[in-house]
Amino acid sequence: MFAYFADHSDQLMSAFWEHLGIVLSVLLISIILAAVICWFLLRSERATNIVVNIFSEVYSIPSLALFALLIPLLGLGNKTAIPVLVLYNQYLLIRNFMTGMQNVDKSILEAGTGMGMSKWQLVTRVQLPLAMPSIVAGIRLAIISTTGIATIAATINAGGLGKILLSGLRTMNTYKIVWGTILCVLIALLADTLLRLLEKRIAVNK
Repeated sequence: MFAYFADHSDQLMSAFWEHLGIVLSVLLISIILAAVICWFLLRSERATNIVVNIFSEVYSIPSLALFALLIPLLGLGNKTAIPVLVLYNQYLLIRNFMTGMQNVDKSILEAGTGMGMSKWQLVTRVQLPLAMPSIVAGIRLAIISTTGIATIAATINAGGLGKILLSGLRTMNTYKIVWGTILCVLIALLADTLLRLLEKRIAVNK
């Protein structure tokens, strides 16, 4: 197995870096979009529930079906894959972001308001730090989800490790399947390790 990796390291690592690039791009766009949506949802718990339910329905749609729906509009490749992956992440991110923000003790927010804090200051200095465990958990789930679903995006020529896995399945090449899986798991483990370090750093700075 290791001999196969040595012989095909260029192909495998190229797919790895391509897959990692897709995951990071999707994650960045997803977090920014989720943060903007959450900002507007902070005023209404009812609106939060409606939006979370809508994205929950989107998340329940099989990825291949959603890819197929958007291909006529956006075309093949990352033009379709990235928007679909970003849509899927909104359910995981918004649900966790808002859960963390809404679970902050109301008395703490009232105390902050009494001290003259603006809404922006309350969110950035009070709610965000206290909600960070839930926020990081949402990001962790989004990374795992994106890493997995991005492999399916190879069916629409999005590239990444999915093309290694699909090629392995088509040719019944066990080595390709195993190494494609290992490298996907590696991305998830690396992300999980970095997020855990971030959590510890935040906890120390509190």
